[in-house]
Amino acid sequence: MPTIDAAHAFAFEVARVKDKAGLAELLREASACMGCSWFALSHHIDFLAAPDRGVRVHNYPEDWVHWFDERRLGLTDPVHRESQRSMAGFLWRDMKRERAEDEMILAEAQRHGIGDGLTVPAHLPGEAFGSVSFAWKPGHVAHADALPFARMIGGAAFETARLIANPELAHIGPRLTDRQRECLIWSAKGNSVPQVGRILGLSRDTVNEHLRNARLRYGANGGIMLTVRALYGGDLSFEDIAKR
Repeated sequence: MPTIDAAHAFAFEVARVKDKAGLAELLREASACMGCSWFALSHHIDFLAAPDRGVRVHNYPEDWVHWFDERRLGLTDPVHRESQRSMAGFLWRDMKRERAEDEMILAEAQRHGIGDGLTVPAHLPGEAFGSVSFAWKPGHVAHADALPFARMIGGAAFETARLIANPELAHIGPRLTDRQRECLIWSAKGNSVPQVGRILGLSRDTVNEHLRNARLRYGANGGIMLTVRALYGGDLSFEDIAKR
């Protein structure tokens, strides 16, 4: 299974992507690392009724997508419903199946070649719910140890998809202070909070406070997502991270 280092490498690569084709290629590579076949990054909306209201990047079979959209399942699909109740992500085999049609939908997915899977929610205040899913072909079981990797890369991938769809988002939002930026740069280089503190002559609590405030300023709930947003926002560059 992919490592934490692989997740960080993915986040840096995904921040360089400029179009949906490039993002799809990276998600395809992430799928291969986890040993699965399918990926779907999507807002939970009716794409037939309002295709411009959300983001969707996937490699699902087109006949499955057509079947899914024709039935307006963007809001009622059991995987989407479960992700709206979760922040941590989940394996499909662990989700609740509360409605009579849930088993029918999952069986139809199997018929189209989509078996077991896992999903990472992507929720942002003021926007439709979203998620990033990875799925295996029928006969293969989703690996539980793939979930931590998917959690680490899901937010970064969804953020990039949003910025590709609406580039103006990259120019909106607060800037980091010099100290917040310094802490983020050394953290993005792979240093732990105590290591960042020793490099900058700061206490562990002070470094944590700077990084926490930086996440608040960018509305990011994790270090990888903060790095991606700061790269797109111009507070951080790849040269900052690469140079010694």
